Amino acid sequence: MSRYPFTQFIPAFLIAAVACAVAPMAAHGSDDPHAAPAKPIPAAAVPAAPIATPKVGKESPPAPESKAAAQSKTAAQPEAKDAPRDAKSGPTATPQEVAARIAERLAALRTAKSEKNLREATAHRPAPKKRMVEKADGAADGKEAHEDMHKDMHKETHWSYGGEGGPVRWGEMNPEWAKCSTGNRQSPIDIRSGIKVDLEQIAFDYKPSGFSIIDNGHTIQVNLGAGNHITVGNRMYELVQFHFHRPSEEKIDGRSYDMVAHLVHKDASGKLAVVAVLIERGAARKLVQTVWNNLPLEKNETVTPAGALDMNGILPTRREYYTYMGSLTTPPCSEGVLWMVMKEPVAVSQDQLDIFARLYQMNARPIQLSSERLVKESN
Repeated sequence: MSRYPFTQFIPAFLIAAVACAVAPMAAHGSDDPHAAPAKPIPAAAVPAAPIATPKVGKESPPAPESKAAAQSKTAAQPEAKDAPRDAKSGPTATPQEVAARIAERLAALRTAKSEKNLREATAHRPAPKKRMVEKADGAADGKEAHEDMHKDMHKETHWSYGGEGGPVRWGEMNPEWAKCSTGNRQSPIDIRSGIKVDLEQIAFDYKPSGFSIIDNGHTIQVNLGAGNHITVGNRMYELVQFHFHRPSEEKIDGRSYDMVAHLVHKDASGKLAVVAVLIERGAARKLVQTVWNNLPLEKNETVTPAGALDMNGILPTRREYYTYMGSLTTPPCSEGVLWMVMKEPVAVSQDQLDIFARLYQMNARPIQLSSERLVKESN
């Protein structure tokens, strides 16, 4: 039995706890420098708890991030990457400075996005179709070409009786005038050895009518009012206009006359019939003088005199004639024209001949091939 019997009532676990508390103090020594060193307790008697010693100079590994946190960090990286480098080392920015930097950054991002969109739009924009451009250019060029062609045609169609615009070129100057070169029923002709037959008389039904005069650049032309007709071959033609040529375009057995008046008629279907009145020097003729008295002062200017013109004043006394099928003697040289050339000429004075000669020294188409056409004449 122990000297102190109460000690038997001390639990064993309290003894172990005291031993654990005293062990560290024995290991590190007493605060009193003069104290005797304590007797060490065997390690096997009381096991020491392990002490975690942190590594000096190294950071502990970070805790693993959640998936949402990683995505948030990734989304924020562009702005963090472009933040000013001296933000870490510099003084802490004020809220106003942070707001200004954010606004500046947003503006830069918007500008970059706009430039990117512009580049993408330009890169994906379809190239203009060449055909469309050519068509547009062609339309513009086509318009100018048409105007130039019209000017050239207008220039070329100023046909004449000599030079580059003379009769030998009429058929080349306009496709619609091809008959001037290729036709085989062209006028005028040299009338020789017509077949003498009992031709039907031309029934002239002329009466005084209003008239106008124009110098069309090729001749003096007189346009007549309605009411003047001829009837031949059971067909009636209305007198439309008459004009002059110098010398006569027609020849009779190789002879030409000083002038000729062509009286142009048209029937209801548009067919033409021309009465040619040969003119030679002699006495003055009233009808011709009336026309000369009212000549226009300018070319292509129309004069409409007061009064009336009686076309019977241009006809010869005798009404025998030659007849054949021919053409107009000016462009477009249309064929299918019924020609009636009066056999008896009419006279005008020398002064009257000279007046026309001052205007048109020569405005007659050369003789065309007869091409074995049938020519008939009155007995």
